[in-house]
Amino acid sequence: MPDPTQIIVTGAPTGSLVFLDGLQSGRSTATNDHPQVLNVAAGAHKVEIHLGDAVVYREDTYVGLGERRVVIVLSGLNR
Repeated sequence: MPDPTQIIVTGAPTGSLVFLDGLQSGRSTATNDHPQVLNVAAGAHKVEIHLGDAVVYREDTYVGLGERRVVIVLSGLNR
């Protein structure tokens, strides 16, 4: 069986929500040092961190089949 294809989001601020390709993924972040592991299809994805009504971080990433891509949220950086 192939390895799962995953995006691992780490460093999201407490109380923020992770959105993957425009859809909320999982619950709000309880602590900023707890990574969220998202099982995804291989290909290009948009990761956004929402805090209230604001998008506090955005990153476009590509994950190959069976890869694990780590997205490190840098507070105050919106690219």
